[in-house]
Amino acid sequence: MTQDAADIIAGVRAQIPHPLPERLGVAVSGGSDSVALLHILHRALTPEGVQLYAVTVDHGLRAASAAEAEGVAALATGLGLSHDILHWAEGPGVGNLQDQARQARYGLLRDWARSKGIAALALGHTADDQAETVLMRLTRASGVDGLSAMSAVRQLEDLTLLRPLLSLRRADLRDYLRAEGVPWGDDPSNEDRRFDRVRLRQALPMLEELGLSVEALSLVAKNMQQARQTLDHYALSAAQEGFSFQAGAVAVERAYFAGLPDEIAHRLLRAALQWVSGGTYPPRRAPMMAALETARTGGSATLAGGRILCRRGRVWICREAQAVRGQIAEVGQVWDGRWEISCVKTDDCKVRALGAEGLQLCPDWRETGLPGPVLEVTPALWRGADLVAAPLVRPAPGCKAELTCSEEEFFASFLSH
Repeated sequence: MTQDAADIIAGVRAQIPHPLPERLGVAVSGGSDSVALLHILHRALTPEGVQLYAVTVDHGLRAASAAEAEGVAALATGLGLSHDILHWAEGPGVGNLQDQARQARYGLLRDWARSKGIAALALGHTADDQAETVLMRLTRASGVDGLSAMSAVRQLEDLTLLRPLLSLRRADLRDYLRAEGVPWGDDPSNEDRRFDRVRLRQALPMLEELGLSVEALSLVAKNMQQARQTLDHYALSAAQEGFSFQAGAVAVERAYFAGLPDEIAHRLLRAALQWVSGGTYPPRRAPMMAALETARTGGSATLAGGRILCRRGRVWICREAQAVRGQIAEVGQVWDGRWEISCVKTDDCKVRALGAEGLQLCPDWRETGLPGPVLEVTPALWRGADLVAAPLVRPAPGCKAELTCSEEEFFASFLSH
């Protein structure tokens, strides 16, 4: 092993948080970055007793993708590691192909990790990827969060994502692989100029001549991450002081909310919308700022599966009625991704939204003190067209509704970066 290789291995090893996980997943596409990641982690962590599990997502978008995935399997086998291939069965729909593939990939990796009892997953993003991401976010006029780009450690629900290569250049990793005699494959889509990231990647050498280097852009991301952490700290304090939770909705006094700095209020509103809707990715900044103005001025708006409304001096953030219309679940199943109803007697009953028609069957609903739109999107037990129980409005013996997402998860969202 050369000294350069030893230095790279030691540097990557230092990026793995303590205590070391018993099991660590490694996402490997077959490209140089992820192949180097697997090889380096095998050298660094296997002697310390960490079990590595390699995984490849085959999106099925190219004829050669299956063979490339098998090539990764052979590499993993040669290192004495297990390897799984995951397939994107649904395939792409209409819209941004790269974004769809990314979301599908993370969903598949999350589910795979859960099935294996793996709590942490290593990804092969490099300093080059970080610089490209910052440039992409600049073209979209992103704020602090967008320019923070990729974190070295991030939570994806119950899975910890690790990016131990963020300080390394792609060229250095390729030199490492050549020195170790390890082959890799190049995805031809990485040269497809139809994609924004490819065009920006190809523009980087020219930008470096102007001083806008990969290192400088990576430092911008690091600085923005520190700013984001500070803003999230103050947003968490504001949430703990002023926010309350009722019937699956979030509420805050409008006067209190209106007095918060824009960036803090923006973070709170975004977190509330994601909490009530279960959204993995936040809404874009422009519609969020418009929704923020609506909330401060006493209006109403729908965004990203959530609804913002003002009643009696309070701002409420609840589920959007259209988002739950038509959702049906069995008793005991999770409804709308966040509610579970248990009931002693079900008798062919189904769980669906209370809705406006159900609320009309609850003449005393105003005694709850909650706005009608908040109650309409809560779960109810129906037998055909007959309302059997509305646990949050018209309770029935032995029937209750509980959230699967807690208030603590809302507060923890400010710390997940």
